[in-house]
Amino acid sequence: MLKDHARILSAINATGHIAGRKKLQKMIFISKKLQYPFHEKFEFHFYGPYSEELTLKIEELRNLGLIEELKDKENGCLQYDYSLTEAGREFLTLYENGLDERLMLFLNELNGQTARFLELVSTIFFFDHLPKPEIVQKIEELKAKQNYSAEEIKEAFVYVDELIETNKQPLSMHS
Repeated sequence: MLKDHARILSAINATGHIAGRKKLQKMIFISKKLQYPFHEKFEFHFYGPYSEELTLKIEELRNLGLIEELKDKENGCLQYDYSLTEAGREFLTLYENGLDERLMLFLNELNGQTARFLELVSTIFFFDHLPKPEIVQKIEELKAKQNYSAEEIKEAFVYVDELIETNKQPLSMHS
């Protein structure tokens, strides 16, 4: 259990801070889809893949004083910003199995994207078992309110392909 909490702390620590609950959810989901060691279960929700488990772990980390959740009213919407507290950084020094460098770089790459774009990318990953035209149809149906343009969808597919290519996990040898 604490390993999963420590991974989430490490993810936030690797990026310095993560602006938004939605963004944090999408970053962990995309990381998990690319075989990075996150174990939370995700279901499709209004804003794309969502994990109640992840939400609860974030609450626990906040209640333990390991992360800080700053609330900011941006464009009339409440925005949450997550960063580690001093206690959170101290906790991570006790937990030796931090994130590998590839994952830290990957999380920083994702954190550089907008929450809106990550919502689109994570939706593509969620439906990756479907043919591309059906994924586009799902986006148009389920994400109609977001009003993604054909160009945004195309960019997201290109980005997904790039993420898959640059984050291929090495094969592990089993004896």
